[in-house]
Amino acid sequence: MGTLQTILAFIVTLGLLVSIHEYGHFWVARRCGVRVLRFCIGFGKPLFTWYDRHGTEFAIAMIPLGGYVKMLDEREGPVADEEKDQAFNNKSVYARIAVVAAGPIANFLLAIVALWLMYLVGVKTVIPVIGDVVPESPAAVAGVNPGSEVVTVDGRNTPSWHAINMALLAPLGETATVVIGTKPFDEKGADTQYSDIHLNNWLAGEENPDPLRSLGVQPWRPEVPAAIGQVLEGGAAEKAGLLSGDVVLSANGEQVSSWQGWVDIVRDNAGQPIQVEIDRDGSSRSLTLVPGEKTLADGQKIGYIGAGAKPFEWPADRLRDISYGPVMALGVALQDTWSLTTLTLDSIRKMVIGLVSVEHLSGPITIAKVAGASFKSGLESFLNFLAMLSISLGVLNLLPIPVLDGGHLLYYLVELVKGRPVSEKIQMIGVRIGMTLILGLMFVALYNDLSRL
Repeated sequence: MGTLQTILAFIVTLGLLVSIHEYGHFWVARRCGVRVLRFCIGFGKPLFTWYDRHGTEFAIAMIPLGGYVKMLDEREGPVADEEKDQAFNNKSVYARIAVVAAGPIANFLLAIVALWLMYLVGVKTVIPVIGDVVPESPAAVAGVNPGSEVVTVDGRNTPSWHAINMALLAPLGETATVVIGTKPFDEKGADTQYSDIHLNNWLAGEENPDPLRSLGVQPWRPEVPAAIGQVLEGGAAEKAGLLSGDVVLSANGEQVSSWQGWVDIVRDNAGQPIQVEIDRDGSSRSLTLVPGEKTLADGQKIGYIGAGAKPFEWPADRLRDISYGPVMALGVALQDTWSLTTLTLDSIRKMVIGLVSVEHLSGPITIAKVAGASFKSGLESFLNFLAMLSISLGVLNLLPIPVLDGGHLLYYLVELVKGRPVSEKIQMIGVRIGMTLILGLMFVALYNDLSRL
């Protein structure tokens, strides 16, 4: 059921993004007087087709990894004299720019709508209170105190840990100073304390950067009991006889009082037998558990058993509801869309010059997994993911790479300056270069996906 849900979530998410993108092209093309021959979602053999009153064929194809709008164009086949005024290539350069730019613009509009709905419905989030600060870490040196709430990062309000992480992604790979504003969580009306954290080539080239951990900040978490919530089939926990609902009392004679303490013991005993005492339905039992071994990217070996914690309730005073009225929600949605767009562009720049690892590129497998997880997490999580993915698609399509919308826009801008179209020969050379770049990016993204598996 989990795999099926992930696949369905992927199809729905990508189908929605592609449909909105292609509809942008379609809608503007129609209003510019261009005849649209086909509107297709997916590639390959069509599964469903139908026609509208204008003679446009609409199709849904087998492979849900893209789509296209086919317009009447003399470069792709003969056009009857009476229809030449409806051909895309015969439209003014301004009309062609509008048609091509409409796809990415539609993606940005979708992101704004998704974020607007998310803030209108409301988001429940954990208040970003610091649980501990690692001694001699950058945060400790800057004077950040445990028990305080992070209220700003570089002047940007941070009502949640998500907002903090997004703000901390901006200086990745840079030598910079991050200003963190904090207030004592338990003191109402207290003044904000600002701490300057100096970073040098911060996390440059890191495959899996963890901004908070790098700063030495540990979020506050409630004391979670070492109670087993789920046991994966075939894992070390199942083989040892652990069941959902078991409570771990001790391991190798050491008392276990929290889930984090239990996780630490498991991680430190990869491949080594652990004598575990558990409570099951009020009676004590003993069993032997041998954690599996997993090697992290840095070569460190850790233990794992294939079990998750039993769900627990957060204290009400540590949760925050974020919601706005229609007008305010639109303003916040516009601001978030702009921030995510600039962050995406900056990340691409850093990836090109080597400040950010290409390990961050993700393909369809990762997108499917995140889509499935966001579906499970609720409407606000899915809307947030949809907005981020839509912005990424919009930015990617605007890159000046031939075969992408941005490449076509580049040709049309050159045409505006020179007064004549770019030659077919140069365009064909550009197509070859563009295809090579896109196929290379797809290969790296798919390789990263498979490596994460």
